[in-house]
Amino acid sequence: MNFISEYIDFWSRKYQSIIDYATEHMIIASTVILISILITIPLAIYMTRMKSDKLRGLIFSIANIFQTIPTIALLAIMIPIFGIGFTPAIVALYLYALLPLLRNTYAGMESVDEEMVEAAKGMGFSPIQQLIKVELPIAIPYIMSGLRVTVVYIISWTTLAALIGAGGLGDLVLAGIGYNDTHMIFTGAFLAIIIAVILDLILGMIERRLIKN
Repeated sequence: MNFISEYIDFWSRKYQSIIDYATEHMIIASTVILISILITIPLAIYMTRMKSDKLRGLIFSIANIFQTIPTIALLAIMIPIFGIGFTPAIVALYLYALLPLLRNTYAGMESVDEEMVEAAKGMGFSPIQQLIKVELPIAIPYIMSGLRVTVVYIISWTTLAALIGAGGLGDLVLAGIGYNDTHMIFTGAFLAIIIAVILDLILGMIERRLIKN
């Protein structure tokens, strides 16, 4: 009970600062998520059209390499290139989150029955129409699954972006460690978990609606 009363008092005193940290966290994470959708999904679709297996394998190998690099190390690598702050965090987090969405989108596109594509061609569909009306609806469960994993990863990893001056809830955790304040540490970690869970639930609802349609 003593911890709870102290924690309520902490929130009452630090409410605005906590909201600011959470807002920074969401801005960083949302930017990475948006970039992932705009770049990774089209890249995966393009890879299904590639005639070169070697080039396709090379892209997957590069994505795998980024996935194996520890997050802190990848963030540190970005500092000599982009300095500190928002930009290196965005680049590092995107590269780290590349593989799940790339792999799932590619798998989803590859799951489309070739006969359905040929039938669409026979009906006079253009390549864009085939993609939008035939291939993407079939691949949606794979794409959404990859996106949900990617979003949870990004929300979690964004906490570490504070180490290179990007801000977010990681700043709250680091400040808590510096001041030996368990309330700050708990709040930063807890809010990151809550944000990840809420976004996953929202994406799950979107996925079910898209599949029904």
